[in-house]
Amino acid sequence: MNHDQVVEAFRRESEALTDAVSGLSEAEWKLPTRCIPWTVRDLLGHVCVVLDWLPGMLDGPAPSQAEVSAVEYYRPDDRFSPQTNSARIALAQDRAAESAGGGAFADDFTAVWRRVDRLSRAQPAGRTVRTRHGDAMLLSEFLLTRVVEVAVHGLDLADALGREPWLTAPAGDAVLELLLGREQMAAVDTLGWSRPHFLRRATGREPLDGPEAAQIKRLGIRWLALG
Repeated sequence: MNHDQVVEAFRRESEALTDAVSGLSEAEWKLPTRCIPWTVRDLLGHVCVVLDWLPGMLDGPAPSQAEVSAVEYYRPDDRFSPQTNSARIALAQDRAAESAGGGAFADDFTAVWRRVDRLSRAQPAGRTVRTRHGDAMLLSEFLLTRVVEVAVHGLDLADALGREPWLTAPAGDAVLELLLGREQMAAVDTLGWSRPHFLRRATGREPLDGPEAAQIKRLGIRWLALG
């Protein structure tokens, strides 16, 4: 996906998540998610945290060239270690505790993603950034990893709330292309799976049975280390 396509996928999926969490009851904010130990509120806190990294990255000096792709960003190194995961959990919970009520937190999330959207749209297509892990990336490649966060955790939130998934087509296609490569995307349609069904299984959120595992292996999926 090019820069404009990734920015648009981010906007569409973030808007859908805003619509989904606006008006949640206090009881719904406290529901558990599959991302233990996070509640619905904590998980949205995590999404806020990972989006909030981007403005600071844009304020920093741009690397001379990109060295890491979105796929390579998910390599299983120290960023997904037990220590880093513990810090990730605490940051999300602290972020979730900052707002007094659920309605205010939904507004906070909206302000966060709109700022990221606005700043990203103002950048040229070849803009590079350096992540907090030290990776030199195209902004479009890093923003693609943020689409993954909003889309995949959107599935987690939908399941926790007992709702139909709100995954948007642009975000679903963006994550699918990241997992499979553009040349393999059409092959998913032969499975007869919906995008949410595929992404739940491809990200380990639901178990694969024997035939499904064989189909996934045949597609040559790029397994990502997701924190």
